[in-house]
Amino acid sequence: MFLAKRLIGGILDVVSNIDPAVFVPSDPPAPRRPLAYAEQNESDEERQFRKVFQQLAGDDMEVSPTELMNILNRIISKHGDLKTDGFSIESCRSMVAVMDCDSTGKLGFHEFKHLWNNIKKWQGVYKTYDTDGSGVIGADELPNAFRAAGFPLNDELFQMIIRRYSDENGNMDFDNCIGCLVRLDAMCRAFKTLDKGNNGTIKVNVQEWLQLTMYS
Repeated sequence: MFLAKRLIGGILDVVSNIDPAVFVPSDPPAPRRPLAYAEQNESDEERQFRKVFQQLAGDDMEVSPTELMNILNRIISKHGDLKTDGFSIESCRSMVAVMDCDSTGKLGFHEFKHLWNNIKKWQGVYKTYDTDGSGVIGADELPNAFRAAGFPLNDELFQMIIRRYSDENGNMDFDNCIGCLVRLDAMCRAFKTLDKGNNGTIKVNVQEWLQLTMYS
């Protein structure tokens, strides 16, 4: 019990040293709308993306973690400049969970589009800050990369992230970087939603805490 209290206290100390105003999480996915509404109101770009989505998602028009894993791995296999072991089913389950606004266990069109746009944006950041062309981002390159992605972190939180997502040399490959940023973005959006007074603090009960942390 003492160890658990000390661990939780340490995490809270780290979080309390961060100004939530400096984080720039992306806007949440648009709400799900009837197909008839979408067909009448979407832009040409969105209609084109929906056609691609229909091909990727299949008849149910939703992307499961396994489908997401297959999609992402098929795409990154064409990018030899990105070092990766491939997206695992566990990392894809986590990405689906934090993007799954309506709790279906899958990604609908707007949820997938939101994730896709973020991955494209963060891929650009990743390649920009892989300054030595190694295909990975080193520990010394990570702070600027995360800052450019909208998440300036203090040193303590960076060390926690490096321990969780980097290899033994402190290098972070592409799939781990994307998995980390997706989760960080979602957790920041969740915090801002729960921060009713916009004062950098939230209050949750144990049920809310478990829902927030276990399905992510």
